[in-house]
Amino acid sequence: MTESPPNTPPNSNSQHETIPTIPIEFVSEEEMALIEAAYAATRSSLSSSSSSSICSPTSRFQTHSRTIHSITLLSKRGLNGSSELDIEDSDYLKNPQKRIRVAQPFLHRFRRKRALSVTDITATEWCEKQMEFSLLFGKRKISKAMKAGKARHVKLEEEVVKKVKVHIKSVEDSWALKFINFITCANQLLFEGITRELPLVGFVEGIWLVGVIDELRMPENGSDRNPILVDTKTRVRDTLPAEPQSRNGRLQLMCYKYLWDTLAANSFPSGQFFDFFSLNRSYMLSKDIRERTASSGFPAKTLDDVIQYYINTCSMLPTSHDRLLLRYELQKDQSVLGEDEFAYNPDWLKRQIQSNLEFWLGEREASYTPQEERWKCRHCQFASICSGNPFPNIPRGSSSSSDHSSSSS
Repeated sequence: MTESPPNTPPNSNSQHETIPTIPIEFVSEEEMALIEAAYAATRSSLSSSSSSSICSPTSRFQTHSRTIHSITLLSKRGLNGSSELDIEDSDYLKNPQKRIRVAQPFLHRFRRKRALSVTDITATEWCEKQMEFSLLFGKRKISKAMKAGKARHVKLEEEVVKKVKVHIKSVEDSWALKFINFITCANQLLFEGITRELPLVGFVEGIWLVGVIDELRMPENGSDRNPILVDTKTRVRDTLPAEPQSRNGRLQLMCYKYLWDTLAANSFPSGQFFDFFSLNRSYMLSKDIRERTASSGFPAKTLDDVIQYYINTCSMLPTSHDRLLLRYELQKDQSVLGEDEFAYNPDWLKRQIQSNLEFWLGEREASYTPQEERWKCRHCQFASICSGNPFPNIPRGSSSSSDHSSSSS
């Protein structure tokens, strides 16, 4: 789902007297920045408008190096992505109590009232110190190769799914679109045997986790009804990835399977969802969304209605296949370099997630990447300020940086 900034100013005749515009960022599949922006905004901004998109199948299924001098101040970002201070930080220097924020767990400081993403999990596994620096000093830079990889995923999605623009007016609308896109993609999978860019929202290991599955396909063997999870990775060079990169990609796919299977087991605590994200279950969705759901065969007026359709859809889904597939393509011509088919390992996955959460919950400090994997430092934008970097005098590599970066969800 992609979103653009609001295209109409708030109407002074709306339900609130003073209604500031909700600053809405473009949504990336891995960061879900819209959720953070909307939740940081005041609840009085519910009537601002923006343009968003909803997935629809394209074929026959149509219905359905700077000094660390102030961690908190440097880590804060404005709602529009700038370094402008959050309003609650404006008196940081005046009020010593604000400095308690420095000791707060990263999960509470940077993912407050929003879910952890699968990308958060994989990026932390790649290097906890890099994840820490990213949280404190800003997101990693997007290279040309990374942009090319994302463009390839968009092209793959457009082969089976088209985007239909709708207008949203609230954070409830934003969440509703995610669930509607899930329902649409799940129905496409069941009717057509394939879908792509399916958004996931679930509760696992005591946290809310979100992600976007690159591809789900039904097995060619008609007797097997367990969908196969597939993820396509693009590479600059015509080589297969090193083991740390393959491991990171496997972790990503296993997280998706864990989320999917949890939902298929009809495990979605809706009450907890509304409470955690402070959502109004009875909020009337925008006209565009109501019309879209009606034309898709599941008329919904409120977010609660959409959630019920979401839960009903999940109850009809089979668990996913225990064999997962990573595909590696060469960026310049989309030729297949190789495929990695591997078995799901739930015990290993849960250990990885729990280790991640120890970092995110502040139970321990960030670890450096293992000695044998510190070649990663050559491609890290934070190498110059990291004491674990064994190559302090070697410029950071850039020509193949996308081949040496963690997976994205």
